[in-house]
Amino acid sequence: MAGIYIHIPFCKQACNYCNFHFSTSLAHKGALLNALHKEIELRANYLEDKLLDTIYFGGGTPSLLSIEELNSIFGTIEKYFDLSALKEVTLEANPDDLKSDYILRLRNETLIDRLSIGIQSFREEDLIFMKRAHNAGEALDCIILAEDAGFDKFTIDLIYGTPGMSDDVWLNNLKIANEIGMEHLSCYALTLETGTPLAKAVKKKPEFAPLEADAERQFRILMEFAELHGYEHYEISNFAKNERYAIHNSAYWKGSSYLGLGPSAHSFDGSGRSWNVANNLQYIKSLNDSILPLETEHLSLKDHYNEWILTRLRTKWGLDPAFPDTLQTGWSNTFENSIKEFVNNGFVHWNGQVYLLTTEGKLMADYISSALFME
Repeated sequence: MAGIYIHIPFCKQACNYCNFHFSTSLAHKGALLNALHKEIELRANYLEDKLLDTIYFGGGTPSLLSIEELNSIFGTIEKYFDLSALKEVTLEANPDDLKSDYILRLRNETLIDRLSIGIQSFREEDLIFMKRAHNAGEALDCIILAEDAGFDKFTIDLIYGTPGMSDDVWLNNLKIANEIGMEHLSCYALTLETGTPLAKAVKKKPEFAPLEADAERQFRILMEFAELHGYEHYEISNFAKNERYAIHNSAYWKGSSYLGLGPSAHSFDGSGRSWNVANNLQYIKSLNDSILPLETEHLSLKDHYNEWILTRLRTKWGLDPAFPDTLQTGWSNTFENSIKEFVNNGFVHWNGQVYLLTTEGKLMADYISSALFME
């Protein structure tokens, strides 16, 4: 089975740290959604397997779509794909969009069965610093409303390493999430991305820059809290209780095929990647002319090897040393020779079946991955 990702490139306002593709103007929303329907039609044969197990609305802010707009998209997908085996249909949402009527209609009138809510912090000062559209009260209220509406599958995003966020504040965010029953958490360090409002602000006020030492310390706090409270650290940034893993995102890390729709969305069919233009007007114009607005890349054996390292090492599923020889004979020996140093230094653990990052290794996952890449 395969999944579909749909990028909805609209937001009410720009968060200061975000470098995803979006627009704060809704002027072209209708035209873009029409183009999205056309793209679904033109890419109907991209996935060899028409039986979908996941659909994921990301962005941007997909919760800006009406119930009618969401159902129209589902209707077009259903013309070309088999939805009979869906296991998870996720909508990314901002707390300020999740009003009672909207949540009830999401649950009762659409295929959405899982919410990914951009909380980021339960503290007002952090939300103001990040220029989030919601406040701390809405962060808690929307979860209660969603539970009352019958949603039982959630994840929330939390950000650590924010200037002014003490370790106690970060720990309190985690405590609140646990106390309100969140079974899945996605937690990210605040990073300085080129071209974002935060990056521009740091040039004028260096004290706004996130500090690596703060992020590392708070990541340790996160890992300790997760272990103590029954969250499985199944991917570098993701934690789950009761095996409530994100099915759609886990497919990315396992190398499964998926179709990405909408401006800037990426796709993978097992042998190559494609990605759409990150420009709303160009996206609309191309699809109005029945032209797919994308670029493609065929992956070499080395590309497959390096992507296997990059994605699987981050997860609980780890690196199977037999896999490289499925690409090219002799590569397993190369891999085991390369990873030996990190095992000896205590950054990687061999459990008898796969190689896994240790707690210390998780602090330097990107470095370890790059060191293992085949040139």
